[in-house]
Parts: sequence; C-alpha cells; structure tokens
Amino acid sequence: MKIGKGVEWAAHTCALLALLPANGALAMDTLSEFIGVPAPYLAKQMQALSRAGLVSTKRGVSGGYRLARLPDTISLWEITAAIEGADPSFRCTEVRRNGPCAAASSECTSPCAIAASFRRAENNFRETLKAVMLTQIVEDISQDMSDERKRRIASWLESNATVMNKGVKK
Repeated sequence: MKIGKGVEWAAHTCALLALLPANGALAMDTLSEFIGVPAPYLAKQMQALSRAGLVSTKRGVSGGYRLARLPDTISLWEITAAIEGADPSFRCTEVRRNGPCAAASSECTSPCAIAASFRRAENNFRETLKAVMLTQIVEDISQDMSDERKRRIASWLESNATVMNKGVKK
C-alpha cells in the first residue's frame, strides 16, 4: 500500500491546527509556509479535509483554517480517508477465473485466499489508524522536539494566527 504525500501534509497541518486556541485560524499561505509546500498543492488537501468535516474555513482578513472538531475526536484514519479515499486498496479481479486452468464458477463462491488476506490486512491497517487520535499525534510530536523548537512554534503561531469570529463556513 502506498500512501501519498498529501496524507503526510494533511496530518501535519491538522497537528498544527490542533495547537490553535478555540477561535484561532491560519491562512492557507501561512499553513503552506509552515509545512513547506506550495499553497496550491496544500489547498487541495485542505479542501478534502473540509469536505470530510475535519477542518472549517472562513474567508477574509480574520479568516483561515481551523479544526472543525476537537483533536481527540479526529483519527489518523479519518485524515487518511479524507485525502486518499476510503475505497479498499486491493481490488480483486478474479484472476483465478482466467487462463487455461481457470476456476469454475462453482469454485468461486467465496473470496479467494489472496483477496481475503489483503482484506484482513487492510482492515487491521484501518483499525490501527482509527485508534490513533490527533491529540496523541500532537503529544508524540511534542515529546520528540526540543523546548526551544516548542517556543519557536508557539511564537510563530502567536504571530500568524488570526482570530475568527462568527460566520465560520464548514
């Protein structure tokens, strides 16, 4: 299974947004600067997160992006599914029914062992990501950084966050 870089960008962005005060927001250009990716690319990820109900946005000078829900209610699976989609990664094409030794219809009444194995593995993968909440990600990130970097991030957020008022668009 290959997970695109958009999932990484989205997860880092959500972790950053989790640090904002309840009425705080960050503009797209500010987010893309912090993450270090071009704004048009990050904008696509943010649109997907917005459609999934994970972030909300407001236009204008006091606008920007913020989490639409509390960080402890957002899982890594939800972020992944918002960006990559929730369709299964493996799609069985019933290869066993092809070729000179093809299986008969009567032999194909249940999923083949290969498809069943991939389904189990993907279900385990999804359940693992569902158990990882954004608050845990933020805590883990915080434990891996120096106090100096934490201060720089806090100062950067204070300098760059806007205060959102009413009229938030989800």
